[in-house]
Amino acid sequence: MDNNNLQIQQKLNSISFGNYYLPKIATVKKIIRETPNIISLQIVMDDEKEMKNFTFQPGQVCQLSVFGFGESTFVINSHPSNKEYLQISIMKAGVNTTAIHNLSEGEKVGFRAPLGNWFPLKSWEGKNLLFIGGGIGLAPLRPLILEILSNKDKYKKLTLLYAARTPDDFCFKYDLEKWEESKDIDLILTIDNECSGWDKNVGLCPDVLEKLAPSPENTVAILCGPPIMIKYTLGVLEKLKFQEDSVYTTLERRMKCGVGKCGRCNIGEKFVCVDGPIFSLRELNILNEPFI
Repeated sequence: MDNNNLQIQQKLNSISFGNYYLPKIATVKKIIRETPNIISLQIVMDDEKEMKNFTFQPGQVCQLSVFGFGESTFVINSHPSNKEYLQISIMKAGVNTTAIHNLSEGEKVGFRAPLGNWFPLKSWEGKNLLFIGGGIGLAPLRPLILEILSNKDKYKKLTLLYAARTPDDFCFKYDLEKWEESKDIDLILTIDNECSGWDKNVGLCPDVLEKLAPSPENTVAILCGPPIMIKYTLGVLEKLKFQEDSVYTTLERRMKCGVGKCGRCNIGEKFVCVDGPIFSLRELNILNEPFI
């Protein structure tokens, strides 16, 4: 078995159900309106045993389907230890995401997970962590931050720079309120343009990051957001002398099968659904392929 097929098989072995193309049935228990065009679903798998035994790591994704409309890839952004529900956040953008936004509490969805790799938390112990998110890009970072905060003694300084177009476009405001008051994480919020009643930072994420000028010494930067934000933020991190193996990002290439078979999400010889969605900048640069 070649290395690529071996990796695929290892991923398949981690999936908690037999036929990995067949979704498990789940019920929408709660819908949270995050922003005007983003909602979060809290879902529970109908099989109680499967729900109880389900595990995932921060960064892993799922395939969520609305029957008769389609299936799309989203990160699981609840805390990995939460057995009461799984939270998934969705921006309204196409046919399937519109169908998801039209769901009501109590309706059924299809769910395939866990898929993909995850953040290498163990290797970050003893380091400063700089989280950089834009808009719904905070979703992949949320379970990571929640997990790290529950094990804060293993890490040093935690900083979150979170950017949105307007104050209304910030997701997870219930988390942001807690983190603003917390002594365990420094929260820096910024919006694109001046806004009445806004007394925090104003400016695009890369510009605010450059002004903050965080030290790269013993620091890992983890970013997620719109491709254009990632592109220019990576440029700032390079300017600040962050090393390739100390910068991580998530990619959003169109995933379909979720297990590396259909080939829709490849970057060179890598598949985002199997080898990602988490990549270090070093891994991406070795590919020598456009990734944003």
